[in-house]
Amino acid sequence: MRFEAGGENREIAAMLRVSERSVERWRRQWREGGHAGVASMGSPGRPRPSDAQMAGLERELERGPLAQGWADQRWTPARVKTAIGRLFIVSYTVEGTWRLLRRYGWSWQQPRGVRSSVTTTRWSCGNERCGRG
Repeated sequence: MRFEAGGENREIAAMLRVSERSVERWRRQWREGGHAGVASMGSPGRPRPSDAQMAGLERELERGPLAQGWADQRWTPARVKTAIGRLFIVSYTVEGTWRLLRRYGWSWQQPRGVRSSVTTTRWSCGNERCGRG
């Protein structure tokens, strides 16, 4: 670690392209807590929905897009994102919605051999995290 080697704040800041104040703060955290004091805690991200919230989302997805006010029976990631926003009063990106559903065992399903734009597509869960499996 550069602090142990006696690196100057100015040099470290220039090398990492950060402010000297950041380096000063990190050095203080390092003095007080060692390597653990400066270890990254990762991105705070979005809070994960509770099991009860995911059960509520599953019920809404099973009711279908028509029940949510959509004109057809296709669940798209953007529509699921909107449903999550309505249910949880939280905003996810479409990509974040996709990751959330995958984390809980949901996968995109489309009936085999049917390529019509009015096809019923749905999210389906096939593991124990969402109560099936």
